[in-house]
Amino acid sequence: MPSGEPFGVPTTAGMTKALFGQNQRVESRGQAVMNEGIAFEAQLEQRQRNPFRRVWEVFRRWPVIPMVVLSVMAIFAIFAPLISPNDPIDQSLRHQYIPPFWATEQRAEWQPSRARPPEEIGLTQYILGTDNLGRDILSRIIYGARISLMVALVSLTSGILVGSTLGLIGGWYGGIVDELVARLVDIWYALPFLLVALVVVIVLGQTLVVMMFVLALTAWSPFVRNVRAEVLSLKERDYVALARVAGASPFYIMYKHILPGVINTIVVIATLNVGGLILAEATLTFLGAGLPSNIPAWGLMVGEGQLELRIAWWVSFWPGLAIFLTVMSLNFTGDWLRDRLD
Repeated sequence: MPSGEPFGVPTTAGMTKALFGQNQRVESRGQAVMNEGIAFEAQLEQRQRNPFRRVWEVFRRWPVIPMVVLSVMAIFAIFAPLISPNDPIDQSLRHQYIPPFWATEQRAEWQPSRARPPEEIGLTQYILGTDNLGRDILSRIIYGARISLMVALVSLTSGILVGSTLGLIGGWYGGIVDELVARLVDIWYALPFLLVALVVVIVLGQTLVVMMFVLALTAWSPFVRNVRAEVLSLKERDYVALARVAGASPFYIMYKHILPGVINTIVVIATLNVGGLILAEATLTFLGAGLPSNIPAWGLMVGEGQLELRIAWWVSFWPGLAIFLTVMSLNFTGDWLRDRLD
């Protein structure tokens, strides 16, 4: 060690070397950050130049197609009497199995007995064709949207009220109350839905109200479990403890502090389950245990055309497509909503 320098004190040369090395590391990091920025700007410029990329970003962030489909179905349901070109229950045996308007070859071959010549029927009179009783399929699909959405929304609302209430009570009070609610949900999940639905329909009859009641029986259980789990977490928060100390009643705390915290969960579960309710209604109606035959329902239309698929594919195809598009659009919208609210 050179004389005059205390032990443990770095030399001037050592300090210079350390500072030089530190400057090199800072410069290398700055260069790396600059390179990343240049690469990001180049990528951003490429995305802006590519119109397909911009369209894809819009579709990825917002479910455009599902929202359009749901908007069309909502318009059908609300303005069905104004939009429908024909009466959905008007029968005409002279117009059985008329093909869609663009199937010109099939329309040319269509010559049922006692029917008017095809050229006397306008191309747009039966746009999607007719069924075995000569009823306009497009009109029945439009009115079927009203029936399906009404049944699903009423059943879903009932399920939200019952399930959310049980979830709030079970999660808040805990103990034996929570145990009873949990066991009730487990028992319900153990029962086969189709068997329960068939028994209820046989006992109460095939009516629109009975169908809503049957679907409401299946709609409440998902809300119980999810709301209960949220309440178990929220009731341990500090603001809930402060409300308890302030002397607030359990009902006030649940309504004022707990319920707003579970609204997002309720909305997401509702959006994800409404498609299943529409599918359940169509399934029961297809099996003959749902809505009566005088109501234009999608499931009933699919069931009526299953025996004529080879000669009149359009009878079952169009209502089946309506069910598929509606359910898939609801599922995509529910997934998007869950990602946004979580």
